Amino acid sequence: MSLDPRRKAALPDTPLARRLGDALVRVRGRASAGADLARITWFRVGGPAELMIRPVDVDDLAIVLAAKPADVPLTVIGVGSNLLVRDGGIPGITVRLGRGFAEIEAEDGRFIRAGAAALDANVAKVARDHGIAGLEFLTGVPGTMGGALRMNAGAYGREIKDVLITAEALDPSGRLHTLRPEDMDLSYRHCGVPEDWVFVAATLKGEPGDPQAIAARLDEIRAQREDSQPIRTRTGGSTFANPEGHSAWKLVDAAGCRGLTIGGAQVSEKHTNFLINTGTATAADLEALGEEVRRRVKETSGVELRWEIRRVGVPADHPDAITAADTSETGDDA
Repeated sequence: MSLDPRRKAALPDTPLARRLGDALVRVRGRASAGADLARITWFRVGGPAELMIRPVDVDDLAIVLAAKPADVPLTVIGVGSNLLVRDGGIPGITVRLGRGFAEIEAEDGRFIRAGAAALDANVAKVARDHGIAGLEFLTGVPGTMGGALRMNAGAYGREIKDVLITAEALDPSGRLHTLRPEDMDLSYRHCGVPEDWVFVAATLKGEPGDPQAIAARLDEIRAQREDSQPIRTRTGGSTFANPEGHSAWKLVDAAGCRGLTIGGAQVSEKHTNFLINTGTATAADLEALGEEVRRRVKETSGVELRWEIRRVGVPADHPDAITAADTSETGDDA
């Protein structure tokens, strides 16, 4: 494959980009240095990405993984729903999966194949349209299929491991693997697949059902979420996993944390397992508030809450903090 000198000239000229060399030229997707991540996270906070790459397909992503130096960290993000990016940004390579990973297909009236960037709610809608029942819970899971696989996400009594047939993932060398649930060590909000493997697709199983009944269940779940969760605020979904035998929100409430604030961050008055950016919060405010909640719950109940929100990047005062944002990008739209 000949290298396009025009693309090479247009690529970010940073030490990290230069380390990737000609591999970055072969990548067809967009590449940018200092990309503003606060624009795309649901919390609307966080520093920039040192180098963001948006591969157009699995082959593109494989090039990135194979070329990445072993000492360079890799972070994969989707729509930024259950994610807190720290104020110093994300050193290394940030991969954002886009349209090329968002396809959803129904198969044989019982199965759904979805790319890792497919919205969980859209998977539920496609299942509804094809009369496939059993996947309605996904309309209550914010984010994408890749994130759902990574944390064995669930809601309303079901989770990914209950409906998963196979997952597809690239290993650090860029090789594609097909994984069965028994290969993945799935448990409550946990997946044992190594963090440096990147999910690219999944096949889920349902069962034949009445589209109208499925639609009614989707409407019911959406109404329940609207009534009980602060979904129209700047939030990141459920903050803490439910400890065995407990509801996280009840422990937080019993610890007196409802409405608690640090800076511009607040524990939701509507649902105490949600943190909110009231408009001026930093990532440091949100993380500090979450840690204060954990401290108070431990003090009052003896239970140690585990973060469900994924926290990535470095604080603003970290030596590796990324200081400049650059929204310019090169390459094809991913």
